[in-house]
Amino acid sequence: MLPLLDAVKVRTGHRGRPRKRLKVIATAKGYDAKALRHQLRKRGIRAQLPKRVWKTTKPRGRPIKHVVSRFQAERTFAWFQKKYRRLVVRWERLAACFDAFLTLATVHIWVHRLIVG
Repeated sequence: MLPLLDAVKVRTGHRGRPRKRLKVIATAKGYDAKALRHQLRKRGIRAQLPKRVWKTTKPRGRPIKHVVSRFQAERTFAWFQKKYRRLVVRWERLAACFDAFLTLATVHIWVHRLIVG
């Protein structure tokens, strides 16, 4: 990254020789390293680098689930299996057709549950 910084010419919009040094640099977290931060600080450049996060400690307590449980997914497939087997088998080749049929089946299930109650 340092050779790239040496080749940069900053346009200020004013006449005269272009500036060579940046005031602030913002990069991805892949560039986060102590040596790079030190070099940028020596050049007078403020680094806005997100820190890499290394998980070293195990979380304590009950684990938090962010995914749909297997029971909910299987129950949804069972609802579609009753009348809409083509959704479970995935006969539709185009994603647009599959999504349209999925929407139609979901609306049909909702209406049926509202009526039957």
